[in-house]
Amino acid sequence: MRDITYPPIIVTAKVAFKALGQSIRITGADNVPREGGVLLAYNHVGYVDFVYGGLAANPSGRLVRFMAKRELFDHTYVGPLMRSLHHIEVDRGDGVASFHTAVDYLRNGEAVGIFPEATISRSMELKEFKNGAVRIAAAAGVPVVPVIMWGTQRMMTKGRPRDFSRGKTISLSIGEPLHPTGDDPTAETADLHARMSQMLVEAVRDYPVDEQPPGSWWVPASLGGSAPTPDEAERLDVEEKRERARKRAEKRAARKK
Repeated sequence: MRDITYPPIIVTAKVAFKALGQSIRITGADNVPREGGVLLAYNHVGYVDFVYGGLAANPSGRLVRFMAKRELFDHTYVGPLMRSLHHIEVDRGDGVASFHTAVDYLRNGEAVGIFPEATISRSMELKEFKNGAVRIAAAAGVPVVPVIMWGTQRMMTKGRPRDFSRGKTISLSIGEPLHPTGDDPTAETADLHARMSQMLVEAVRDYPVDEQPPGSWWVPASLGGSAPTPDEAERLDVEEKRERARKRAEKRAARKK
């Protein structure tokens, strides 16, 4: 693919990271192959995960094409940018087209990024995974490389004010590749989830203690933080969906008047 927009955006992002005084810690970068199709599976804790997620493949000289919700592509300003970066549009109501697009990208040797949880986790723990990641990788005949990001939620996530103050540490932990066959997507998805869950525990454990005191709101309750429990997070997600549905109904009613 011809990339005109992506390289300068990477340079701009790195300048911004430096201006923010951020420490970017990447471990396991050698697990991302330097060539050939590869699917990177990420946890999802904040709105800026797309910005930092590509760093996992940067040491290998790869550009990651993220699978992202259609609403971003429909945005007046964000949409053209997403298309110029060759990201993949996902219609949550009908994911067949995005599935085939991702498989085509991978067969053509691209690095594709996917968030198996589909939405941000308020609990900071891994939510239930969709099985699309292992199905796509199996169909394309490529490995899945698990990636855990930690620290991005401190800047911008659900239910919390934005905080772009200086000096934050952002960590990316990259695990060993998995090789799904597609014979049992449920079991293979469970395996991916288990591996990433352990990686997340390790990422929290290895995060700078002076930046993550006991009870931190961005740490899972099960690991000593004060983030919502998975049950509480699910309740908040349900309430958010209801509120969005209510607002959409109000807009439709207003247009009919």
